[in-house]
Amino acid sequence: MATAIDLVSMTSRLVRQRHSRLAAVWVFATLAAAIPASAQSAPEAAEAAQAASVVGEDDAAALNLAEPDFVAVNLPTTLRLPRYRSNFRLTHRFAGNLRNGTFGQQAGNLFGIDQGAIIGFEYRFAVATDVQAAFYRSSFDKTIQLYGKYDAVRQRRSMPVSISPVVSIEGSDNFQEKYAPAVGATISRQVGTRVAGYVTPMWVHNTAASLDAHRDTTYVGIGGRVRLGSSTYVVGEIAARVQGYAPGEPGYGVSIEKRVGAHMFSLTFTNTFATTFGQLARGGAANSLFLGFNLGRKFF
Repeated sequence: MATAIDLVSMTSRLVRQRHSRLAAVWVFATLAAAIPASAQSAPEAAEAAQAASVVGEDDAAALNLAEPDFVAVNLPTTLRLPRYRSNFRLTHRFAGNLRNGTFGQQAGNLFGIDQGAIIGFEYRFAVATDVQAAFYRSSFDKTIQLYGKYDAVRQRRSMPVSISPVVSIEGSDNFQEKYAPAVGATISRQVGTRVAGYVTPMWVHNTAASLDAHRDTTYVGIGGRVRLGSSTYVVGEIAARVQGYAPGEPGYGVSIEKRVGAHMFSLTFTNTFATTFGQLARGGAANSLFLGFNLGRKFF
């Protein structure tokens, strides 16, 4: 399995490359190389034993079969991070619109991979018990997002949901302009080890900065994750604007995920390049669908 230092070094070189085709090849190669022999041969029963009590588990490092990642597609989840441990995430949203052209034309462009990509990377760290801090940078408008998350309430027998408030601020041109603070929370409900549902109300300020107008947007993210088999998931989400500035269509995304040890690979399909709270507030494009992926690595 790749070490944390190796993965960060390889990812840094990847982000500097301009050809997204090479990036995609690197991802699949990394995923294949990262599969430990024990994970390939371990039965589902062993995973269930490792996650003995998914809901109400006091050990934040224990495997949560219903909620294996810190995001659904773009929206945050309530997954906890052990104190002083970290997670790295890489995002790609390829620029080719899958709704344009024939199947043959799409295949000739490798379904959008040949047309460049919006690339992002995130590092999050648990600065205290149930408190996470994260740095995320997207090549979309050179946006940097800084945010914190507090896993305040955990689902237990006496508590039907988990609640994680989040607060963030982002700025374009490497955090030099168009600042957009945001505040919200993720509310989740798990059903056994197979299903997790999410509701994420979010308020974002200055969402029309590109128009030189001070506007706010309130949206409610709704999402869910279903585990198929032992380590494969189907995920969906939509960010519905309920008040304020709301151009375009509501941003949505679906993904197919595969968990391999400490790695999580998600093949995504979205109608937007958005990956930050402010970008999601501005919605998606009509008649558009973009291929992409998320690649996460837990360091615990």
